[in-house]
This record gives sequence, C-alpha cells and structure tokens, in this order.
Amino acid sequence: MQVHHSFKSLALAAALALPLFSAPASAPSLVENASTCLADNTNGKDRKDLARWIFLAMASHPDIKSLSAATPEAADQASRTAGALFTRLLAENCANELRALAKAEGPGAMKKAFEFLGQLAMQELMSNREVAGNLTAFERYVDVNRITQALTPEK
Repeated sequence: MQVHHSFKSLALAAALALPLFSAPASAPSLVENASTCLADNTNGKDRKDLARWIFLAMASHPDIKSLSAATPEAADQASRTAGALFTRLLAENCANELRALAKAEGPGAMKKAFEFLGQLAMQELMSNREVAGNLTAFERYVDVNRITQALTPEK
C-alpha cells in the first residue's frame, strides 16, 4: 500500500533529519565551504566517535538514563575524543573556512556547518542494517487504515 511505503520513508527521513543544502547555481556559500571541509576532514571512525558523544550526552537525560548502561567514564572518554576532534577541525583542518565563515556571518554561523557534520555522524549510524531495522520497527504499530482515512480528502 502506498501509505505504508510512505511510513518507511517518513521514518527514515525523520530519523536522519537531513535538511541538506540545496545546490545553488552560483559559487558555494561560506557555510557550504566549511561544511565540505568538515566532511572531507573526518572519516567513518571520527563520525562514529561524534555519534557516540551525542548518544552519551542524550543518555544522560533523566527520562532516558534508565535505558542506557553508559558509565560516567565512557561519557568522559567520549567527551575527550570529541574535544580532540573539534580542536583538530577548528584549529587545523578547517581553520581557514571556519574563520572566513565567522568573519562574514558571525560565530553563530559555524553552527550550521557543525550541524551538517552531526548529520553525517547520524548517517554513519543509520546506514547500519540493524539500526535501520529498529527505526522502522514502529510500523508494526501504525494503524494504516486510520491514517489513510484521515489523509483521504473528503468528498
């Protein structure tokens, strides 16, 4: 059924949350330059390390904490690794691109470039078959008939 197929696409899109930059007809923007630099200067391990740091930070939330066996030591190690990664990217690999971006658009503009890196980190995890399967597991509990009815235009 078309609606059921849409749920799978919706689940994947929602999980990835990838509002990627559209390709302009003109030269790349400073945000795109910085984002590209961050992407080009990280590898799969770096992105998994970043995803680990994000996961452990999220796992510290009081409503989520009971779902994780993460230790404070693991969180501290992930923070150390993320700190080294950010230092390398900001001070070495992408200093020119990030400096140009901050100068032209303010330091807050760097957030956009790092959001893109975060999206790549999530893609790194989402590409795993087990993760993708768990993201679509909710489909067993979706009332397709009810949603189809709600989305069908009234006559």
